[in-house]
Amino acid sequence: MLEYRGFESFCSAYFYSPSWWQKMLSFLLLPFSLIYCLISRLKFSFSGSQKDLGILVFSVGNLVVGGSGKSPLCKTIYSFFNEMSEYKNAVFIVLRGYRRKSKGCVVVSQKGKILVPCDISGDEAMDYAINGANVIVSEDRKAGILKAKELGAKIVILDDGFRHFGIKKFDILLKPFSKPACDFCLPSGAYRLPKSFYALADFIPDDSDIVRNSRILYPTERMVLVSGIANPSRLNKHYGNCVAHYHFSDHYDFSAAELKEILKKHAATSLLVTSKDYAKIKDFGIPVSVINLELNLSENFKEKLLEYVRKCDINKI
Repeated sequence: MLEYRGFESFCSAYFYSPSWWQKMLSFLLLPFSLIYCLISRLKFSFSGSQKDLGILVFSVGNLVVGGSGKSPLCKTIYSFFNEMSEYKNAVFIVLRGYRRKSKGCVVVSQKGKILVPCDISGDEAMDYAINGANVIVSEDRKAGILKAKELGAKIVILDDGFRHFGIKKFDILLKPFSKPACDFCLPSGAYRLPKSFYALADFIPDDSDIVRNSRILYPTERMVLVSGIANPSRLNKHYGNCVAHYHFSDHYDFSAAELKEILKKHAATSLLVTSKDYAKIKDFGIPVSVINLELNLSENFKEKLLEYVRKCDINKI
């Protein structure tokens, strides 16, 4: 069973597996893509030199719409540095806080204490927070970084920070799980920035640099898979463990009533959700099983991170 997302369902097919008429539509929209691409290049050209904010900044980003696994990688890089004695409790994750019901710079969590509810932080930020990270949300990434620095941060990880060209940082760019059908920018193709911008990255991990291990925490006999994430096809491998599956729009605002109705409809013993969705529904009093994605970084990846740390330390001497 699939409860899918009208417009998002259309976009997924349009960008990644278009029908003949969607290919025609993509062709007709090319002039708008060229304008979009030109604006992106002008924005980059006028961004000026990267400003050093006096703190180590690592950015995890991508060039296409939809999910590319940024959040799990941010968690893993956070853990990598936070386990080092010199950076313990001095690592922060800074992100926009998409669809949060707040504005400005907000400290979501620090030293294991969650300071605001999920509607104020946004689901991605709360996912980081309940996993023990220091988290700040801010539309202005520079303001978020400076706030982290004020709170004692030595390292900041920017979630989706590639497009903030004016900040000195180490840019990690992830390629999408599925290759877009064409290489155009929006609205003809899936690229938020021209594909040529991959050349601006400091590091692009390949398949051997990130090993992904997915397991289910608290599994039960009759689970229903429910998700509100981009590119939910990533969850297809879990269908065999479930009696039904429902996919809602990315960052969907679930209600306890509708989730309880889904449980009742299928006589389910729990909902199977991603960690991002769990952050929103953990207080609903509903039995939940969680898809836990663990990443292991290659020695090559770790060395790239440490090379940048050493480079910045040398420049301070």
